[in-house]
Amino acid sequence: MPILAIFLAQAQPAAPAPIVIMYFVLIRPQKKRQQQQQRLVSSLKTGDRVVTNAGIHGLIANVKETTVIVKVADNVKIEMEKSAISNVLKTE
Repeated sequence: MPILAIFLAQAQPAAPAPIVIMYFVLIRPQKKRQQQQQRLVSSLKTGDRVVTNAGIHGLIANVKETTVIVKVADNVKIEMEKSAISNVLKTE
């Protein structure tokens, strides 16, 4: 009988604690970052000062459906994906 008890004890399902911890440490923060980035992208407008993922600072000259045209210097404009914008700088 003790062998059967040991066998049944080993067959117990794992505790849900590791899954819950993984959710709060990995999944939930990632979803929050994605939602924040989506809000940032949807709020882009002409005239915003922005910083790209590559560290390029510029002024949005035009907003298209999936891209923006960023003016980085006089007569220098770069078309890039909206998702490449990492931050909108506050104008002073």
